[in-house]
Amino acid sequence: MGEAETAREQVVRAADELFYTRGVQAVGMDAVRTAAGVSLKRIYSLFSSKDELVVAVLRHRTQMWDAGIASASENATTARERLLAIFDFLDAWFRESDFHGCAFINTHGELSASSQAVADAVREQKRSFQEYVGRLVDEIGGTPDLAAQVAILAEGAQTTAAIAGTPDAARHARAAATTLLDAAVPAHV
Repeated sequence: MGEAETAREQVVRAADELFYTRGVQAVGMDAVRTAAGVSLKRIYSLFSSKDELVVAVLRHRTQMWDAGIASASENATTARERLLAIFDFLDAWFRESDFHGCAFINTHGELSASSQAVADAVREQKRSFQEYVGRLVDEIGGTPDLAAQVAILAEGAQTTAAIAGTPDAARHARAAATTLLDAAVPAHV
């Protein structure tokens, strides 16, 4: 790994932690510099603006999300099990001591009105997740409407868990998803 990649990763990881725990607008580039151990000059040679850094952090979060979903479903043998594993992943995540809600939703709330690039990055992650759910629902013979409903359950669970401060939303959303799947898809699938 080259020096530029190492510095870039250090900055993204440091910014991610700061943005996630304190909010993007509350964190200045000096705080990122200190946390990353990388000079401001170097940071601005890697990222032309704070918005560009925020987008890089969101891409990093997308990779974390995708890896978490993949890990949670690695023992699943059917598409239905992979769908329900999403809620198991959420349950484990909600129980982490540093859970502060969905970074994409949080960042969208803070910056979408002022940054098209940030809004686009958030929308891309949400679209990608919805497509993943859609593929699994299609695989079990469900409809696009069912896929949207399951995705909304996962998204709503994230917001509810963050606001309520408890992981219960994942369990409730999993139960609702199970009910939806049982009602919409024949048992033999």
